[in-house]
Amino acid sequence: MKIDLNSDLGESLGAWRMGDDAAMLDIVSSANVACGFHAGDAAGILSTLKAAQARGVTVGAHVAYPDLAGFGRRAMDVASADLVADVIYQIGALQGLATAAGTTVRYVKPHGALYNTIAQDKRQAQDVITAIRAIDPSLVLVALAGSPLVQWARDAGLRVVSEAFADRAYTPQGALVSRRDKGAVLHDAEQIAKRMVRLVQEGVIEAIDGSTVHIEADSICVHGDSPGAVAIARELRTRFVQEGITIASFAG
Repeated sequence: MKIDLNSDLGESLGAWRMGDDAAMLDIVSSANVACGFHAGDAAGILSTLKAAQARGVTVGAHVAYPDLAGFGRRAMDVASADLVADVIYQIGALQGLATAAGTTVRYVKPHGALYNTIAQDKRQAQDVITAIRAIDPSLVLVALAGSPLVQWARDAGLRVVSEAFADRAYTPQGALVSRRDKGAVLHDAEQIAKRMVRLVQEGVIEAIDGSTVHIEADSICVHGDSPGAVAIARELRTRFVQEGITIASFAG
């Protein structure tokens, strides 16, 4: 058994500190690095990329809506021409910084509201797919497991990796519980690790109502900005090793 463990990094902005990139990079196998639209400044992003390269962690572009004030978590009705260009711009910027850091951008994982929107919205999904194909069709797209986006992207010729979230609750339909709802974000590291071991071994996860949901995922995300994120990631890695589950990037 093998699983990728990823986290959202490079999200500090100026004097505003977000997460502990150095600690997370010692744990995860893939780093979703901010591209400046929802978070991150150039110097901080470059530093995170250098740290990822030094640890052999695979790097991906964490593209988002242009929403610094809302941390990319506000849905936006962006025109197709703008969304395509925005995604190309972000990937290109990260590719340049990655080259300077001695590493390579291997995949794309949209962030926040963009991630959730394109999981279901075909028009915006096609815009993101178009942008990836335009700049580098070899880039892997990380998408919400079980969402329509997975097949849309595969039909367009992209390689897709399905993702589950360690620190988020699921609905009985297999969707993420909205952050606005009570219990949407999980904090108990031991409980989270137990859930994720079961996901890898059995392909199922317990929904918020106690029912069982089938989820096929090749990558698991721990949000870098969540309280206790490093402790959760460490517990996950420890439990995976104990269970004989190999942690390795899907793009390594």
